[in-house]
Amino acid sequence: MAINTARVLNVEGRSVALDPEGYLVSLDDWSPAVAEALAADDDRQLTAEHWEVIEVLRDFYRRFEAAPAMRPLVKAVRQALGEEKGNSLYLMRLFPESPAKVAARLAGLPKPTNCL
Repeated sequence: MAINTARVLNVEGRSVALDPEGYLVSLDDWSPAVAEALAADDDRQLTAEHWEVIEVLRDFYRRFEAAPAMRPLVKAVRQALGEEKGNSLYLMRLFPESPAKVAARLAGLPKPTNCL
């Protein structure tokens, strides 16, 4: 069995430490360039729609000091961006693997609690 180890992402000439699941070790290391590098590492291109959700997540974290799981994420997106974007189908289209986990990672936030 392989052991998960932390790794480092190089962004704009600096090293950004990641935990074994790819989340930032230090939330202070986040920047839009780091988000782009994390997305590129996943073979993902961030669009304006992704950035809207990332900003909602970062605002949620500033207010509640926690990354939201799926239901609170949907509610926060609905409140910030409207009914059309505030639903799980929209979020699954943007972040197919697991919207709450992937979006939180790209937003530089810790892994949401209650997410496997």
